[in-house]
This record gives sequence, structure tokens and C-alpha cells, in this order.
Amino acid sequence: MHGSLWICVGLILLLTSCAAQQSSPPAQYVPVDKLPKRAELPDPFRFEGGSRVKTPQDWPRRREELANLILYYEYGRVPPPPGNVKGTVVSEVQSVFLGATVKTVLLEMGPAGHKITSRVELTIPNGPGAWPVIICGDLCWGRVNGDILADATRRGYVVADFDRTDFAPDSRDRSKGVYAAYPEYDCGAAAAWAWGFARVVDYVYDQPWTDREKIIVTGHSRGGKGSQLAGVLDTRVALTNPNNSGCGGAGCYRLQAPKSEDIAAITKNFPFWFSPGFTSFIGHVDQLPFDQHSVKALIAPRAYLSTEALGDLWANPQGTQQCHLAAREVWDFLGATDRTAIYFREGKHEHTRADWNILMDFADKVLRGKPVETKFNNYAFPTEPKPYTWKKP
Repeated sequence: MHGSLWICVGLILLLTSCAAQQSSPPAQYVPVDKLPKRAELPDPFRFEGGSRVKTPQDWPRRREELANLILYYEYGRVPPPPGNVKGTVVSEVQSVFLGATVKTVLLEMGPAGHKITSRVELTIPNGPGAWPVIICGDLCWGRVNGDILADATRRGYVVADFDRTDFAPDSRDRSKGVYAAYPEYDCGAAAAWAWGFARVVDYVYDQPWTDREKIIVTGHSRGGKGSQLAGVLDTRVALTNPNNSGCGGAGCYRLQAPKSEDIAAITKNFPFWFSPGFTSFIGHVDQLPFDQHSVKALIAPRAYLSTEALGDLWANPQGTQQCHLAAREVWDFLGATDRTAIYFREGKHEHTRADWNILMDFADKVLRGKPVETKFNNYAFPTEPKPYTWKKP
């Protein structure tokens, strides 16, 4: 398929993504014990009625159906955009070390009486022009490292660092943020964090220093789960990069390597990350009507990069690779194979300077058309046999 066709598909997805967030759950959704068992990774091309996607023009309809299914069972439904995001510059300084303008912006949004506020730390390269913007939601763990910011500035990237827990506490507390502002929605924290990413996109999208076609989201661990879902729900995001995101992120529920987090552990320890009923799949993972390859596939044909650490066994790097290969079938089908990748490094569970530069290498390659030396899809585990028997149409 010609490259122009996946661009057309992307435009169609832009029109359908909001409907996937806001629509009511279809009546045909059934309790977990009534769902069929599927030992292998489910076929993302099969409509719930049994027919299959035949052409790329069919994919947006299947995408919307699959997105609703995933939100209903796993993440919960998220509120619509508030349409009133306001940003106030609190401070602005010039950094000689970074060669950049450093701003603190206070965002305000939401319904009257339940305003949500969030601080965004911006590092903007000096000079004219519009830049790609990397949005990271991990400010709750501290500012992005200065060396990373220097790398980003030198390479011509804006970094927008915000605290995802402004939108939902990383706890069972549902008295703040999105929960208080929109109590009628049942989203868990991961979906509320994804909603927060979109509000930062709302702000940067209208800034003169933003290249609107090159908006990137990233996050580490649980922040990676939020950033991945942000890339699903907001088609303005050109490149999605979860880092070491594991179970509930780029990992896999059905394919578990030794010592990796499984659905029982994550939903027992962090049930508030998910929809209220997701714990019902403990012991019934084979009845999950999708897996995380299905979640990643919703991003296609836009760009996606999963960065993983081989020593991070809890994040299931082997299952993550299998999940990546299954999701790649959708990019292949849409003629966008080169826009999805996985990258493995040695090391442990952290978001390193090397991870950030791998992300910028991939962004240079797929968003800016620059030659890079990095070789992606450096598979660390055998790629056969595949954990599924279906094939792309």
C-alpha cells in the first residue's frame, strides 16, 4: 500500500477517536464468565460479529469497536475534552547550560466548581521555528534529568514535563482530579493519566514553538502505561513511547515469562489503575477478549516505539516482544511497517538517558526523515513460534 493511504487512514482515525472515548458501552458486552476462552492472542482484525477486516478502509470501524471494548473491560471510560484548557506562564528564564527557554506553566481546565490544575515544566530550544514536542507525565518522580534536557535541546526537541497525578492520584483516592470533576465516568488512573496527557497536548498544540505534526508522548513504568493509552486516545500524538511499561502497558497478559508481573498481581496491588470490573479477569485471562497487542494496534498507522530493559524481568521483556510482533501485523496491513519498533537495552527498570536518545533517534527517523545509525527491532528472544495462528488480511 502506498504511504499516502496510511495518511488517509490516520485522518479517518482522527474523526473516530473521540467517539471511542465518549460512547456508551454497547449492550452486547457480557460478564467475564460468559466470554469465550481464547488461549492464543486474539485476532485484532475480527469484528465482534465474527466477520473480518478486509481492507484498510475497514480498519477505522474495527478500531472504534476494539477501543470501546478495551475501555469498557480494562481501563474504564474517560471524559470528553473539556474545551477550556488555559495556560498561565508562572516563570520564564533563559538557561545558558541548556541553550533553551525554561518555562513553568499552570494549566487550568474542567467544569465550574471542580477545576483541575497541573503544572507543566517546558524546555524550549532557542531560535526560530517550530519543534517536535516530547510530553512526559513523570514529574511526580522529579524533573527530567538536566543531561537529557541538554540532549533534547541540542537535537531540537521541546520537553514538556508534567505530573500525571494531578489528574488522578496514584492511589484508591477518587476525591480529586478527573474523578471529582467527572464522577459519572468510571475510568481508572491509567485512563485519567492518558486524559491528562491530552490536556497538555491541548496547550502545546496552539504554541508557536510546536510542530503540530510531531507531538510525542513518553513515560516510564506506570507512567508508560498512561502514555501508551494517551497515544491510543489522542490521534494528535504522532509517536507513542512507553518505557519499561510491562503488564497493562506494552507487556502481555497471556504470555508470561518467569518472574514477570501478571494480571493477578497488578490488579490485586493496583486495582485503581483499571476499570472497576477488571479484577474479574484474575484466573480468567484466557477470557480477556483482547490483549495488549490489541491496545498497541489502536495506535497504527501512527508511530510507536517500545523501549525495554532486558534485566527488567518484572516488566516481562519476552512477552513484550511477542506482543509487539502481534501488534505489528496491523502496521503491516496498513502499509506502515517502518513506523513501529521495539528496542532492547541491557540494564534494569529505569528511564535512562540512553532510552531518551533512542526515542529521539526513532523520532528523527520516522517523523523528520533523518538518517540514524540506531538499528531498531533488535529482537532479544526467538521470534518463532508465533503466539497466534491468524494472519493479517
